[in-house]
Amino acid sequence: MATWAYPPLPPDQLNREADSALARELEWLLQSLQDSLVALKEGLQECAALLAPEEPGSTLVLSSLRSENVKGFVTRVGTKVVKGDIHLRLPSLPTPRGQPSTRLTLSQAPGLVLQQLVSVRNLVNQSLDIVDVSTYTGNPLDATFIFSQLHLLHETISEARHMLKGEGTCEATGGIPTFDPATPPYVSFHLSIADSALVLLLRTLESTTFVATPTAFATDISLTGFSLRDRIFGSRQRVHDEAGDVFMWHGEEVRVKEKIRVESQDPSLMAVMAKLTALEHEVMRWVGALRVLMGNEDTESES
Repeated sequence: MATWAYPPLPPDQLNREADSALARELEWLLQSLQDSLVALKEGLQECAALLAPEEPGSTLVLSSLRSENVKGFVTRVGTKVVKGDIHLRLPSLPTPRGQPSTRLTLSQAPGLVLQQLVSVRNLVNQSLDIVDVSTYTGNPLDATFIFSQLHLLHETISEARHMLKGEGTCEATGGIPTFDPATPPYVSFHLSIADSALVLLLRTLESTTFVATPTAFATDISLTGFSLRDRIFGSRQRVHDEAGDVFMWHGEEVRVKEKIRVESQDPSLMAVMAKLTALEHEVMRWVGALRVLMGNEDTESES
């Protein structure tokens, strides 16, 4: 904004005129933000609708690429996986007699809760509450009040987006899946969300207390610490990133024999991610504009 005028004004009067123009611009921005908050609320409501538990839900294919290790599907309704039928052909998992594969059928009741989606839904609802407070509570022309509300809104939307992206979250879904019939022993089944996709991690496990008895003809028997196979072919690379690590599982120390990761993009979650990203960027612009007009340009900018 220009701070000169012709004919020249005394410095004191020029500063008063500049402050007055800045105040009018700030008031205009605060008034226009009320209309912008209406549009932002509609975007948040669309996100809430995409996360709502409405039938028939989303049916997602969970199948491994370039192999027959995992073939199947699951159905997500809201924050729960309510149905699933998955067939496994894993070298480390013996198949039942007379069956071509091991079948996992997820029981419809009570369903498997995806805790990440519960958190995203709660954060979206919190964002809607913040918008209502900014619109109907307090003085909409109070720059300090609106600035604090927008700052809180930006943080809440950003947290929801990061949760949907899977950043800083663990694999645990917050519930144990119920299969009918039950899963074979030492099989771990985890569903989580990463980059708006449903991710399945399957692991076959073995107890650390089990020690195989080497035979006289075993190729892995070693009295020196180096197996015959390693001396001939060299040491083998880790077959997966958890090979050799020890974990606690159902109160027992286990090792991971085989690990399979399968993911399926969820169109509804992709739409939620796109909307949250756009809304976060828009709120960040509002916060930046308010900061400038309030004279707080030197404060730490939003990431």
